[in-house]
Amino acid sequence: MDKTRSNLKTIDEYIALFPADIQKKLQLLRRTIHAAAPHATEKISYQMPAFYLEGNLVYFAAFKDHFGFFPTSSGRANFEKELSIYPGGKGTVQFPLDQPLPLELITRIVKFRVAENLAKAKGN
Repeated sequence: MDKTRSNLKTIDEYIALFPADIQKKLQLLRRTIHAAAPHATEKISYQMPAFYLEGNLVYFAAFKDHFGFFPTSSGRANFEKELSIYPGGKGTVQFPLDQPLPLELITRIVKFRVAENLAKAKGN
């Protein structure tokens, strides 16, 4: 594990590790998540930026060839048709570094996750 990442405390510290062009996209992704989940709190979890609201909401990260977006398995499954053009796994999505981020889709996924977490917290 990269020792630099293992000591991270904030998303700002995480973003600062990357070149300027990647930082801009990471900040855009962060702002998009905040706009969709204004009451969520930021944290670093598994050495990645994460948002928390009545439980883990979403994570994101930058990798060599893509941005990873981690909306949990339900977030991926409920948007499977739209996400089918992106590689990923059960709870992950990979957005290419050299393409615009699908911000409208990310917004809808985050709002879905907010509703899901709030319903779960109320026992619904």
